[in-house]
Formats: sequence, structure tokens, C-alpha cells
Amino acid sequence: MNNNQQELDHLRHSAAHLLAAAVMEIWPEAKRTIGPAIEDGFYYDFEFPENVQISDKDFARIEQKMHELVKSWSGFTHREVTEEEARDYYKDNPYKLELIDEIVKKGEPITFYISGNFEDLCRGGHSENPKEELKHFKLMKVAGAYWRGDEKNKMLTRIYGTAFFAKEELDNYLKMLEEAEKRDHKKLGPQLDLFIFADTAPGMPYWLPKGLIVFTELLNFSREIHKQYGYQEVMTPILSKKELYETSGHWFHYREDMFISPMSYLREDSKNPYEGAEVFGIKPMNCPNAMTIFNSKTRSYRDLPMRLSETTALHRFELSGTLNGLFRAREFHQDDAHVFVALSQIGQEFAKIMEMIEIFYKPFDLTYKLRFGTRPENFMGEEADWDIAEKELQTVLDASKNEYFVAPGEGAFYGPKIDILMKDSLGREWQTGTIQLDFQQPKNFKLKYTDSEGKEIQPVTFHRAIYGSFERFLGILIENYAGALPLWLAPVQVALLPIADRHNEVAQKIAKELEKAGIRAVVDESSERLQSKIRTHTLQKVPYLGIIGDKEAENASLSVRERSGQDLGQMSVDEFLKLLSDKITSKS
Repeated sequence: MNNNQQELDHLRHSAAHLLAAAVMEIWPEAKRTIGPAIEDGFYYDFEFPENVQISDKDFARIEQKMHELVKSWSGFTHREVTEEEARDYYKDNPYKLELIDEIVKKGEPITFYISGNFEDLCRGGHSENPKEELKHFKLMKVAGAYWRGDEKNKMLTRIYGTAFFAKEELDNYLKMLEEAEKRDHKKLGPQLDLFIFADTAPGMPYWLPKGLIVFTELLNFSREIHKQYGYQEVMTPILSKKELYETSGHWFHYREDMFISPMSYLREDSKNPYEGAEVFGIKPMNCPNAMTIFNSKTRSYRDLPMRLSETTALHRFELSGTLNGLFRAREFHQDDAHVFVALSQIGQEFAKIMEMIEIFYKPFDLTYKLRFGTRPENFMGEEADWDIAEKELQTVLDASKNEYFVAPGEGAFYGPKIDILMKDSLGREWQTGTIQLDFQQPKNFKLKYTDSEGKEIQPVTFHRAIYGSFERFLGILIENYAGALPLWLAPVQVALLPIADRHNEVAQKIAKELEKAGIRAVVDESSERLQSKIRTHTLQKVPYLGIIGDKEAENASLSVRERSGQDLGQMSVDEFLKLLSDKITSKS
């Protein structure tokens, strides 16, 4: 069997049908809606009677019914029906009637797919032999979901599941989920005193002292690389008038995702509190501000490439149901940059960005590939400019050692883009950074530079973030390392553990030597036994433990132990410092 992605999607779509069939047999009063295949499985949305509350306790019953039903599912057949037949069949189901309305409006045929005794409105894409292929599935969770994703609509019950062709694949996936649960950054963050979330600021992390150390180390590393490549860091207002976003185009295409506020200027004689009010938006991205900086003075070809970087906080009004710890937050920071270039400089500048990507990711030993999105149907700008840009980007990609693939039509409407797709230690793929070439915003802001002949030319802009959101990238790192961050990022790098109170003074002296050398060290002077101290700091993922007893106190040394449990033996402070320094410098 050619187990490719399309066949897997068809299998999972068939599993959604099977789930719906089982649910309708157990709860005939339920109303079924839609059930697509998704990245890791499938789901089906239902409206259940008010007296029925579905939970994971019902999964065994539903799965048993699914296994019973699939024995009679030798394949899928379909029939085309008239609008009247379809409406009559679903006369008591407003959700299916709405879907039928849309199909009719598009002038498409209305098709029902049948397997066993179950029939459903569907466009197709199923397993050829569900009786034999659809055996290895599992229901995963129940969640609430608004009909069609619109919070103005009724809340439905969504049942998620997954399915694979082989039992081994299903078992491996479930083991991966179990491991991912242990690594969940939303649990590890508070446990390791890195960050918390509070109801007073939903979707906006509170960075605790340890977490801010990690955040700052990553930020400083990013700043070092930007400086090496000639970037100038700027800071721009977090609040701007709507006119800025009207010029950039975000006001018309993005304002529903922005935090917007009318600012009223009250006067004593004013009866209307909003008289003279101006509308402001909290910035969701930095590009309009970068355009403003470029436009603030006359530019010439000698100023190009002009590289501006910025890490000011950004805010996006994500729906509450989509918030997911650091992965999907309403406040975040990016290693953001905007590079203004001439058309002829695209290839050369992109080659430098590719070099930066390699440096940014090397310390984490993470594998990644690149997705090259080319012009979509609704592209803006001149075809000739797109031709030049895409050719230049592809030439650099071909010359690099990076794995990449072309995604036709998946570029932004304003220019081609390259997305960074990273794999973590569990094999999960994440989109992190992105590099986007933009012809449109320079046009919107009427950006110009003077060429060597005195002619005014419009520049092209690279929008690029390599880590992407610092918050999201740190969430990925926490899960990738199960909280055991690399030495250079660890908030506490060394925990010194005096065995008895008489060893505290020596431990404090060693701590001062380490701190003087820039090492983040703590001394555990608690009355706990040594094994308890070791366990405490191992659970806190401290990279190195330095144990100090009588023998170590005599010669101002320490017995070094890694958090993995490996004993490195007794070392002098100088020897230990060299070990730490070498690892931090190399970021190994």
C-alpha cells in the first residue's frame, strides 16, 4: 500500500464518517454537521440534546460501536441528489441545510456518500476499503466549537480522533503524545518559575525572574548576530493612529485582529465624552513603523541595503478559544527586521539572511527545512518584478545546503516568502520564522531612494523574523528539551550544595567566584539532606550541581555532577570555570 498523505487524509475522513455513524446510532437525536480530516487526525461536530453531555468517558462506548459498524463497510459509494431530495433528507438539521444552500449557490452537484447503512452529505475523498484499512483509530478529546468557527453561532460539541494504517504507527503517535504531555510548556513554565499567565491579562505572559533571564539571553544572542550583519536596532511607538494602518493596508484587512481604542480628549465644557476622539491601534506588527522611519528623510542608493531590527512588544487580538500558552499569545516579541534594498540587491541580501538562519539555529542542534511560497493568483505588483524576485530567491536556495520545497501560490499577495519549518526532538514540525519580500508596502508609503543618476526609485522590502515570536520559540525549546535548557540559556547554571552548615561559607566563596566570571549560581543552605537537595535542583533542570563536603572545603574545590546524573569528579574552581566557559562560549 502506498501510504502517502492523501491516502492518510482519505482514511481519516472515512474515520470521521465512522465516528458520525456511531454517534448517530447511540444518540439518534443528535444533529451532525461537518467532519474533516485535519493534520493529526479528524474531528466531527455535533449538536447534542441538552440532556446529553459528552465526555472522554463515552469514548470506549463510541469506539466499540465504530469497530462494530466498520465490519460492514466494504467501501464508499455515492449518489448525486436533487436540491429537493437533500433538503427533505436533512429537513430537521439546520446545519446541513446551510451547507446545501452554499453548494446550490456555487452551482455544484449535491452528493451523498454511503458506507454500510450510513449516508452523509459529502464531497468525497475516502478509504477504498474501510473494512480492512480502518482498524487503527482512537478518539482523543472533546471540545466546544462554534459552528463555522463564528463565536456568534451556537456552540457545538467537537469530538477529535486520529487514525493510521498500521497499529505500530498509532502506538508510536500515542507514545509521542504521552511524552509531549510531560513536556507541555504550559506546565513546565510555572513549575520551573519561568512564566505564568493570569486572568487579568489573558494571552499575555508574565515573565518571572528566571524566565526573563532565558528571554534576555536569547534576545542578546539575536542582537549580537544582527549587529554582525549590519542591522541597526530601532524602537517605535506601540500605539499609532489608525491613519498609519490605513496607509499600510492593515486597517482594511487586519483590524479585527487588532486592539483598537478611541482616545477621548475631554474638555470641561464638553457634554460628549468622545468629542474630539481619535482612534488608535496597538501595533500588531512593526512594518508600518519601519516604513515611517525610511520615509523620515531623503534616501539614496548609498543607504541601501538599509537594515532595521526591532523587538518591541506586539499585540494581536487572538480569539480566546485559540490561545495556547506561549504558542499562541496576544502579546509577543519578534526578532523582527525590515531590510530596504534595490531590486538588484535581492539575491545578495537573501544570501546573507540564509547565513543568519544557520547561525541562529546552530546552537540548538535543530533540523529545519524551508518552504518557498511563490506568487498567488491575487498577487499585487508587476509580473516582471515577481519574476526577478522569485528567480533570485530560488538561485540562492539552490546554492545553499538547506532542504527546501516549493509551495506554488502560497506566497503573500505582496511578494514571495520563505517559511522556516523546524523539527523538535519528538519529530513535531513547527513553523517559526519567515522571510517575506514586499513590493506593496513601499508603494503604499510612496518610499523612494535616489539612484546614481539622480532618478527616484521605489525600494523593495524584506520583512524577516528568524526565530519568529520569541515567546513561541521559547515554548518550543522548553518542550524540545523537556525544560532542561542548554547551559548558556539556563536561568540557574550551577547549584552549589553544601553537605553541612560548616560548608556554607566555602560554598558562598565559590559562588562569588563563579558569579564574578558571569556564571549564574545559587547556594542551597537549606537543612535538607544532600540527596534531597540533589533531587530538588535536578527537578529544576539546573545543568551542574557542585557538592561541597569536608574534603572539598579543605582545598576549595567541588565535586561536580551533571543534571543527567553523571559524576564528573572533583574539580578546582578554575577547572570548573574553564569547563563552563568553553560550553557557554561555544553554546554547546
